[in-house]
Amino acid sequence: MSTKNELAGQDGNDGQASPTSLEVRFAQSQLSRNRRQLIREILDKNEETFFLSSREMAKRYNVDAATIVRTVQALGYERFADFTADLRQHFVNHITPYTVLKAATREKRSVPDHVRHCVERDTESLSVLRSSLDADRVVELAKLIHRSRRILVVGVDLAASLAWFLAYGLTPLGFDAESPIGSAGNLQHKIDVLDGKDLLIAISFGRCLRETVESVLRARERGVPTFGITDGNTTPIAIHCDAYLVASTSNPSFTGSYVAPMAIINTIIVASAHIQPSRALAMLGRTEAEYRSGERWYQEPQSRAGSGVNGNRGAGDNDSRRSRKKQ
Repeated sequence: MSTKNELAGQDGNDGQASPTSLEVRFAQSQLSRNRRQLIREILDKNEETFFLSSREMAKRYNVDAATIVRTVQALGYERFADFTADLRQHFVNHITPYTVLKAATREKRSVPDHVRHCVERDTESLSVLRSSLDADRVVELAKLIHRSRRILVVGVDLAASLAWFLAYGLTPLGFDAESPIGSAGNLQHKIDVLDGKDLLIAISFGRCLRETVESVLRARERGVPTFGITDGNTTPIAIHCDAYLVASTSNPSFTGSYVAPMAIINTIIVASAHIQPSRALAMLGRTEAEYRSGERWYQEPQSRAGSGVNGNRGAGDNDSRRSRKKQ
């Protein structure tokens, strides 16, 4: 559907990006000279700082973690996590996969340390999601899914995998859910047959991809309810959708991370199943026999039933080994 990278958030606009929320806060703040210098350095090296914890950031700038937290609060943020969310948005305005990997290679880490750091960042994203998740909003989306005649889940490039997973998860529960693939024209045609009885769920992050945002705008023109899954309160998806859920994609990997968005999608599927559990059980009951039968699952051919792990040791091999032991 697009060759643009979901992480990079290309939107086809070669002009200067508008100021980020963090830049606006910084410009309007009354910080002391030392705090202003600290924030300026963090912004200027955003590709090296957006994924750091408060402790890691403090170590980088030779201050204590409390200084970082107090400086962030002086900017008007209640939590460091809120600051890092805006810092990531600032970073995304200038991001490419190259800059992400280049920043990561500057870290004095071994390859195993890079691996562990990646997992640590995913764990932190899940922790933030756990503490900030609006479960009531998930339930409201699930209710909307139940009321909808058709559900179109739109995700472009890497986010197409998330869109496909959500649509696939809803289908066995009896919902007419689809994640369109192919050209932008095919996506437009799918939207053009929707109306107020249907639902469009859009998934995109950072600056957000043009095709995804335009799908939302096209759907809204037709009176179609829209819901977004994104990674900030100021992204185009958050701005243009009727409602949205937020999950961080922050990670040292140049692809970003979909661990938290996948967790969000799982909550949507779970809520959709438990709003009307009898309906969900009735739908899943239709495939119960197939799941229990052996036809669905791989089975070793009978000719290999007595083979070893590598399939080249039959009963004759075992007999010869026993014979040699007796001798």
